Amino acid sequence: MNIVIFGPPGAGKGTQSNYIANKFQLHQLSTGDLLRKEIKDQTKLGIEISSIINTGNLVSDQIVSDLIEKYISNSKYKSRLIFDGYPRNLNQAKNLNSLLIKYDQKIDAVLKLSVSLKTIKKRISERKNLENRADDNEEIAIKRYLMYEKNIDPVINFYKETNLLKVINGETSISEISDEISRIIKRIKCWLWEIRQYKYAVKEIH
Repeated sequence: MNIVIFGPPGAGKGTQSNYIANKFQLHQLSTGDLLRKEIKDQTKLGIEISSIINTGNLVSDQIVSDLIEKYISNSKYKSRLIFDGYPRNLNQAKNLNSLLIKYDQKIDAVLKLSVSLKTIKKRISERKNLENRADDNEEIAIKRYLMYEKNIDPVINFYKETNLLKVINGETSISEISDEISRIIKRIKCWLWEIRQYKYAVKEIH
C-alpha cells in the first residue's frame, strides 16, 4: 500500500514515517532526503538542484516530481511507499496522483497529524535545548507553521474528496500516535484484502 503522511514542521512526521516503514515493511520517501542525496551523489539533476538552492530559489514541483517518479516506477517499491511530508501543495498532490495512475498504483491512506502552533513551539523549544539545533527557534517555527497551513488546505480538500483522509491527534505521545496509526493501517489493509478476495471470487464465477 502507498501512504501519505503530513503535518506541520515539528509534528513528528519523520518519526511516525519511520515507525510505519519498519512495522509494515514499506519504504519511506522524504523529499528533503531525496534532494540531499542527488546533491551528494553529484548527479546531473543534483548539480541543477544545488545551483537552484545556492541562488536562494525553491526547487520546482517538476524536479521534485521527477525524483519521486524514480521510486514509483521502480518495481521494488511498487505499492510500498510512504510519502513523508509530500505533497505540500495542490499542484504536487495532482502530480503525485497522475504519476501513480501512470504506473498502475494509487494512494491507499492519507494521514494528517493535527498539532497546534502552541504545541509546535513547545516541542521546538524542547528539541533546541536537547539537540542544540540552530534552525530551531520560535520565529522560524511560526513562519513554517503558517506557510504550511496556507498551502495544505487545498491538499486536505483534495484528499477529502477521495475519502482517504484520516486526521490523527498529534498532541498525544509518540507511542499513542503510533498506536493510532497502526490501527488505521491495519483496518485499511484488511479492507483492501477483502476487496481483492471479492474480485477474485467474481472472476472465478465468470
